[in-house]
Amino acid sequence: METADRAHAPVVVAIDGPSGSGKSTVSRAVAARLGLSFLDTGAMYRAMTWWMLANEVDVNDPEAVAVACGKPVIVSGTDADGPTITVDGRDVSGPIRGPEVTAHVSAVAAVPAVRARLVELQRGCAGVAERGIVAEGRDMGSVVFPDATVKVFLTASETARAERRAAELRAKGVDEATITAMAADLARRDAADSSRATAPLTQAADAVLVDTSALTLEQVIDRITALVAERAGSALSAV
Repeated sequence: METADRAHAPVVVAIDGPSGSGKSTVSRAVAARLGLSFLDTGAMYRAMTWWMLANEVDVNDPEAVAVACGKPVIVSGTDADGPTITVDGRDVSGPIRGPEVTAHVSAVAAVPAVRARLVELQRGCAGVAERGIVAEGRDMGSVVFPDATVKVFLTASETARAERRAAELRAKGVDEATITAMAADLARRDAADSSRATAPLTQAADAVLVDTSALTLEQVIDRITALVAERAGSALSAV
């Protein structure tokens, strides 16, 4: 998209990266600072996985998942100060973070029909975001929003990501055995998400790589908001 066109286009900030790179925390903070909506697309895939498990759909059977994925009504709230996720009217923000969903979400997310349905919902969320949106996930810049105003690929060393995830879980009161199992699952999920045939986890060619391993949260937020201000120009000041 040409620079001249950006002044008239919605501000879309696409933030991708592997588990534990800080996508959700950073994206929410950037959205809040800039007054934009926030979209956690990973929560949508988790919500779909939760519904499949709750309704006894074999999540390891791509055909069964494809047939069932049109049934749940998934609604993602986009308020950066309090994002929500519901399935058929039920708040599932807690249940979707459990170990069973975590263990199976990559398999569900790899099904093309699931991705097609959720990409449509994700674009719909952006379409009604009056002031623009910060969307985080694994294929935001490469697939969902190829013309995003700014694309960022957040990464960090495997050790840093495992330590961050463990700290998050401890803060929620999760037991150490579960923390150890979920930390060990990071590498498996990264491999599964990066190697899937449909919309794999990958850095878009025009995305800015930000390695957060040695950066504080505030430094990462500052870097990305400055980048958005530089790229969005008058489109950002107009929102």
